[in-house]
Amino acid sequence: MDVWRPADSTETAVAWVVAVESIHNPTSLVLSRQNTSFTKRTDAQMDLIRKGAYVLAEAEGGKADVILIATGSEVDLALKSQAALKEQNIKARVVSMPSTNVFDRQDQAYKDSVLTKGVKRVSIEAGVTDFWRKYIGLDGAAVGIDTFGESAPGGALFKHFGFTVENVVSTVKSIL
Repeated sequence: MDVWRPADSTETAVAWVVAVESIHNPTSLVLSRQNTSFTKRTDAQMDLIRKGAYVLAEAEGGKADVILIATGSEVDLALKSQAALKEQNIKARVVSMPSTNVFDRQDQAYKDSVLTKGVKRVSIEAGVTDFWRKYIGLDGAAVGIDTFGESAPGGALFKHFGFTVENVVSTVKSIL
């Protein structure tokens, strides 16, 4: 089964088309209850969504100090964190990864073009962090949730679990 966790209406539309076109396996679209921000994309980026992950926002100058990998509603946090890191002279590439299993089926050259070798990585997802090790490696870091049972309004929970620009910036700094 292909699982898609799109960041916004654009990624949702592409995931829907891919699901309808799929004849070999089922597809799940995991949609957020939160309001998500719309992010403008180029035509090339629109085509790359189908590959499961793509560079949504390149680091200034094209050479990243860190790669922020996010999925679903956390992509907006990655973009805001990129802006905050830029203010501290840290260049971040933002990768949106709406479907890990679709990305995993891409050829190695494409995967390496998105997740550049030798660049530290931080994943951002409101889910279990251990899953992300295959993308961030042992020297990367994950912003996620490894506990359960909390109950509060969404904004309070995101702050409690560290889904803030300040925490992402601190996490990036801890691995650089």
